[in-house]
Amino acid sequence: MKPTKIRNRQLYQAPYHVLSKQLGSHLSKDLRQKYGTRSIRVTIGDTVRVLRGEFKGVDGKVKEVNTLKNAVTIEGIKKEKLKGGQFDVYIHSSNLLVTELNTSDKWRTQKLEGTKSKVSKKKEAKPKEEIKPKEETKPKEVEEKQKAPQKAEPKPKQESKSKPATKTPKVPKAKTVPKKPKKESKEKKGEK
Repeated sequence: MKPTKIRNRQLYQAPYHVLSKQLGSHLSKDLRQKYGTRSIRVTIGDTVRVLRGEFKGVDGKVKEVNTLKNAVTIEGIKKEKLKGGQFDVYIHSSNLLVTELNTSDKWRTQKLEGTKSKVSKKKEAKPKEEIKPKEETKPKEVEEKQKAPQKAEPKPKQESKSKPATKTPKVPKAKTVPKKPKKESKEKKGEK
């Protein structure tokens, strides 16, 4: 497959759940040490610093996240139109540094704290349990027969009320017709 097709599928024709994962930004050193992860998906309410481009060094809160453009708008970063008025500037998420997180989403904070615990805890080797061979057990019926006296009285049979058996119709077998023997073609040719 050509590289252009691969690139198009990864960037422009990617499904929405993949595009959403591409909105990641680096965390500041403080947050990196606190949570034990290097990057995170940017969400509305995060405080970020612009690292590249015309607005380098500007801090602000994320106002809007656009998954199709892979970019975010930040409060305080606007451009002016020629006829007057202002519009928001979209900045790619890879050019941002997250300085403060929006912790209103509990699921997001639990996920971040969970990643820290996985990194810091080392897996301890658990000793394997010794496998004990199972003792041969006899079925319960056999044990009961051996324990019980042999002159036990048989229990009377109880008639159970069961549903009458449904009859399935019998399908007649197809009759086989014997095949007629083929006449030999050589004999016909010799007669003519």
